[in-house]
This record gives sequence, structure tokens and C-alpha cells, in this order.
Amino acid sequence: MRGSQWAGGARAARLTGLVALLAAILAVAAGCGGSGKKSGGGSSTGNTSVSGSVKFWGIWSATEQKAIQKVIAGFNKQYPNVKVTYTSKGDNIPTILSTAITGGSPPDVADVAQPGLVKQLVQQGHLKPMTYAKSAIDANFTPAWTNLGTINGKIYALLFKASNKSTLWYSVPAFKQAGVSAPKTWSQLLSNAKTIKASGTPAYSLCGSSGWTLTDIFENIYLRMWGAAKYDDLSAHKIKWTDPSVTKAMQYMAKIIGDTSNIVGGTSGALQTDYPTCVDKAFSDPPKAAMVLQGDFVGLEILQATKAKPNTGFNVVPFPAITPGADAKAVETGGDLIVTFKDDPAVEAFVKYLATPQAAEIWAKLGGFGTGNKNVSPSVYPDAITRTTEAPLLGAKSVVFDMSDQQPASFGATTGQGEWGIFQKFLQNPSSISSIQQQLETSASKAYTTGK
Repeated sequence: MRGSQWAGGARAARLTGLVALLAAILAVAAGCGGSGKKSGGGSSTGNTSVSGSVKFWGIWSATEQKAIQKVIAGFNKQYPNVKVTYTSKGDNIPTILSTAITGGSPPDVADVAQPGLVKQLVQQGHLKPMTYAKSAIDANFTPAWTNLGTINGKIYALLFKASNKSTLWYSVPAFKQAGVSAPKTWSQLLSNAKTIKASGTPAYSLCGSSGWTLTDIFENIYLRMWGAAKYDDLSAHKIKWTDPSVTKAMQYMAKIIGDTSNIVGGTSGALQTDYPTCVDKAFSDPPKAAMVLQGDFVGLEILQATKAKPNTGFNVVPFPAITPGADAKAVETGGDLIVTFKDDPAVEAFVKYLATPQAAEIWAKLGGFGTGNKNVSPSVYPDAITRTTEAPLLGAKSVVFDMSDQQPASFGATTGQGEWGIFQKFLQNPSSISSIQQQLETSASKAYTTGK
């Protein structure tokens, strides 16, 4: 349950993505294309045969709450007799839901960010399957996306809002000074790093004191190296952390974290640098490093804390390919899953609406939103950088959820212990791969045994 663990709003930054980035760029990109569909997706009169109320709890607040209210307004154009009441519960929603369930008063619909929690609620018999929405979901999402919400052969969750975590952000001035272009492959990345170092700027800025940033890098390497199926097996602990596949992925990761003189501040500096400070260093003027290997949420920090401008100061490309044919275009995602505790016509209408491209486009046009809905046109995104980060989600054939978010919290999402703490030890001593693997396996085994 990583959401409640992130200090200083880091979780919000990771799941919100490019809210600030889009707000800034929209000022100069007003009028960029949309798909041409009506945002509300309905007639002026709407469907009056369905009535009732929907109590909806989510993590979204502030700008995001305004966005979901606009989505709800679009729904009401189609269903004017259904009242949807949205309440923001923030990052503590897993605990709040647990209390509400115990007290017999859960919401009708909820937004959660942890697939592990969804699975737990299904096992406990609290969630209702979305069988009624299967045709709508299948029509708008590829199997890679529907599988993320499918448990025991039934759809229990709709991944409505998604983020692309398989990205590499780079300083345009640093790359230009070194005379290199954005890397498409792992070998190009390593070659570029040497050239950038020779030009006088460290290649990498690492946020080692925020352990989740290190697990994110490992997860993308493992995905690019072995593909989605093996990634899912490791996520579920069907593969042990002592497996040779993990060894090889860690050897590749060591080529970055072990290149100490090519990391701004060296190993000790990286261990003391949190997220988002590592981003600030790479996109300062002049840049103190050339690149950051993190997800689409980096754009938010760049515009909030630096003077770097899109295209001239910073840019973004997909995480480099490693093994040919091993899901080279696979996407690691995090995001918000819609689940239901009640099944009636009003809830069914609302869920089916959220699965439509019309619902997704309302928020996409506002910014800070990604979706796997294949029927959303990339042109709906308001600028080129957002299209680079979010367009790969549309219709992606291979999608995996953040590995740490799928695991018991004591292993996957606790500061200073489990994966986060052990990968910090790996950063400190990149040559100790065998020892690190054994520590990971011991911690994972304990967490999966207790289920916590």
C-alpha cells in the first residue's frame, strides 16, 4: 500500500503525472486538437430511465477533484436522474475503506491505487464484479488493460486513470553539449553516459534516499529484459528473488549505480538525495546531471521547481529497450482503479460511462491524465511532451502494474525496509548482488507468509 507511505506528497506526484506541466503548456497550446467526440457523450435530454444515487470515494483532491467533477458532469448529461456524490479521502483511503467496511457503510464506488488491496477486498467478499460492464470495457481497452482488473476470471476493477512509469527524462542542453541524441536502446544509454561524462557533466541523477525510485529503475530493467509474463511472476513471488533472471537484471542496473563517478554527488550523494531533489539537479541551469530514469511525474517537478522549458530545456523518451522481442514497448503503469461495493442500475450506468472514451477525454483535455482507452485519440492530449508520455498507454498490448504496489506493504512499500531499504543497500554496494538477492528473498518470503 505504497500510497500511504510516501512522504511529502511523493505519491501524489507519481500518480498525478503532468498536472503542472500541462497547466503551463496549455497556456501556449490552447486550441490543440481533440478527437471531435462530444465530451459528455450524450444527447441534451439524456437517459431518464435510470435514477438513483452513487456515493463515490477517491484519493483525488484539489485540481484532480475539479477534474473528476467535470467527468461526473459529463455523466449527468447522459443520466440526469443519477446523483453522483464524490468525496475526497486522500491517500489514507485504504484505511478509511477498511473502517467503513467494518462499520457496514462502505461507499458505492471507490478509487484505489493498489491492486493488492483490490485482490484482498475480492477475497474477503466485499467487492461486486463488473460483469455488466464487460462489453464496454472490452470495446475500449485491450486485454492487457482489462487483465489488470480481472480476478478469478471476473472484472472487479477498471483502471480509469493511469500513468506511464517507463520513461527517461533528459536535459536537452546537457545532451547537446555532449553531442548525443536520446537513447533508444540500453547500449546507447551506456554509450551516451560515457560521452556525457567526458563532456564535463555527470550522466545520472539518482534519488537514492527515496527507495522507491530505485525499485522503479529495477522494475523497468526487468520488464525490458524478460517481458511482462516473467515480470508478473516475480511480482507475485512465483519466481524467487534469487532467480538467475533477477541476477542478470541487477547486473544491468549495477552498470548505472556502479558508475559512481558518473552520478552527480557520487554514491554517497545519491543516497542522500530524495525525490524530487534529483530532478531539480538535472534540470537546473546549468544542469548538474543529464538524465533521470523515472516516470511521467517528473514533468510536474521540472516545471514546479526549475526554469527549464519543454523541448529546449527538457524532453522525454521511452525507457530504453534491452532484450529484442522482450516486450520492447511494454509499459509499466501506476494508477487509479475503480471498484464497486454495490450493484444497482445507477452504479452500473456510472461504471460503464467511465469505460468510454468520452469520459476519459474530459479529463485528458484538462491535463494530468493518462488512459489505456484505445479509442481515445492521441490528439486529445494538449502538447507534444504529453503525447510522448501518455500516447504509449493507448492500446498498449503489454502493460504491467508497478511491482511494489502489488506486493505486501512490509516488502514492497515501507521506507527503509523490504525492497526500498534493500535496494538502497544495493546502491551503496553494487557488487554485492548475491547478498542483496538473498536479502530480498528473505524479506519477500516473510511478507508473503504473513500477508502484510
